[in-house]
Amino acid sequence: MMVRGTGLHSGEQGTVRFHPAEGPVRFWVGGLELRPLASSVVDTARCTVLGGHNLRLMTVEHLLAALFIRGIWEGLVIEVTGPEIPILDGSAQEWLAALEGVPALGPEAVPLSGAVRVEEGRSSVLAQPGERFALTTTILFPHPRIGYQQVQCPPTPLEALAPARTFGFLHEVEALRAQGLIQGASLENALVFSEYGLVNTPRMLHEPVYHKALDFLGDLYLAGRPYQGQFVAHRASHRLHVELARLLEATPRL
Repeated sequence: MMVRGTGLHSGEQGTVRFHPAEGPVRFWVGGLELRPLASSVVDTARCTVLGGHNLRLMTVEHLLAALFIRGIWEGLVIEVTGPEIPILDGSAQEWLAALEGVPALGPEAVPLSGAVRVEEGRSSVLAQPGERFALTTTILFPHPRIGYQQVQCPPTPLEALAPARTFGFLHEVEALRAQGLIQGASLENALVFSEYGLVNTPRMLHEPVYHKALDFLGDLYLAGRPYQGQFVAHRASHRLHVELARLLEATPRL
């Protein structure tokens, strides 16, 4: 199956094809292999970027979130053309649909043996032992349509996060495009906030925090294996998510 679309930041067209293959999930870009691991992350400004072999692959987090939700850690090569994973509708729901039928393969979830915390100012991510995987995500934006939002999984199922789109603010568009970012952004692939309201229609109540939780899943996938424990992301960023994944990836494997 092939998925085609535009990159959120590059604005360039790209394609993604899924091929069954033995071994861990990996990307195949320009004839070279690139593992989705935190140790391969080269940038976290507004998206998660993998790099290696003089390659850069941008905005991997939504596809990785779909892999996380589906429980796919092995048995798949993801062939990519273009510099960026297509943004599609700004969420992970089309990736979930594309992966339907791909078997859930991978190691058993590893129990966390102790707490791991990464913080910066008022932002933090925490992983601590627990009987099952659980995620609490909170955000706080000084905007009348956002403010403080929280989602907990469970009781919210991970699949319910998938339709939540990336979001942004109208007043930031010009500056971000001047930096070479969001060249492919549109009202079809992002939830956009004006100064006091919304430019387009949300899909769900608290869509921003649902999308932040989705981003966390995609970045946590970069730890390289599933973990059993309680995770809390408070006002966190891709940088903090990836740093947590980097610490978990470096944990010795039993």
